[in-house]
Amino acid sequence: MSIKDNHINYIEFKAKDLDKIKKFYIQSFDWTFTDYGPTYIAFSNSGLVGGFEKTENEIINGVLVVLYHKNLDLIKNKIIEASGKIVKDIFSFPGGRRFHFIDPSGNELAVWSDK
Repeated sequence: MSIKDNHINYIEFKAKDLDKIKKFYIQSFDWTFTDYGPTYIAFSNSGLVGGFEKTENEIINGVLVVLYHKNLDLIKNKIIEASGKIVKDIFSFPGGRRFHFIDPSGNELAVWSDK
């Protein structure tokens, strides 16, 4: 399956304890995990790939939906033109780059690219 622009591609949760959350999802659902340092783990074998980011903050809405687009600058400008607000500008991570935005209803989402 190819990655498509504007499609939900990844889902990211917050977690207080990565070891505990990993154990829970392995035991409950047989998910598999890849560790990316002390603050991030990715999961697969779940129907949709995703990850858990370690946080010390209170978790209010612990889910981040991540869309894909091959051209981050283009989609970022379209989001701004449509009254979205960029809350975390483009940054690099292992495997690509991404940014976060708030939609007009206050939902935070992200867009990533491997380009």
